[in-house]
Amino acid sequence: MPRRSRTGRDWGLYVVTDEGLSRGLSHTQIAHQALAGGADVIQLRDKGLDGRALLGQALAIRDLTRRAGKLFIVNDRLDVALASGADGVHLGQEDLPLAAARPIAPRGFLIGVTVHDVWEAREAERGGADYLGLSPIFATGSKSDAGKARGLGTLRKVRRAVSVPVVAIGGISLANAREVLEAGADGLAVISAVVSQPDVEEAARRLKAIVTAFRRDFG
Repeated sequence: MPRRSRTGRDWGLYVVTDEGLSRGLSHTQIAHQALAGGADVIQLRDKGLDGRALLGQALAIRDLTRRAGKLFIVNDRLDVALASGADGVHLGQEDLPLAAARPIAPRGFLIGVTVHDVWEAREAERGGADYLGLSPIFATGSKSDAGKARGLGTLRKVRRAVSVPVVAIGGISLANAREVLEAGADGLAVISAVVSQPDVEEAARRLKAIVTAFRRDFG
């Protein structure tokens, strides 16, 4: 069964915004359309924007997700996440260490950590991560720093090794989403499978339908 975070929130369809991979849409437009299609989580990701511009995007998306009753996560930037009132931050292995971020974060603030194997997953859980992002499951061109594909075997091992939710990312599509869920993912994190599609809302809706059907079948 899918695991929920310590706040009981749902990770089902986790859409990561990326203006560079979209068809001319802004982060806010991507978020708006993905939420309309059923996204459970929106992560704002932009490594090129300065802090002021990123905060502006974060505040707009915070408003959208709050009205939709969905989670809002900021990638990398703990300062922007806190300033915008986001639900949490997602940290990579090269970002601010979890041990440094946790004391700064208020009670109930979610911290996710990117992991690549069982050892990193266990370390992140011991350090207090609320959820893990296992990356990449399959080969992907959406993230230049993603590294080699970890495969469904690693996903199964990580799922057995930790008790916190595990969100799978990397090369996930309509064609393989079901098998990723069957391998133990608590959520599907996607970029190009939604962001790069001609109709972002419809792309999100079709992926969310797979999550819903899987949970119905195994609920």
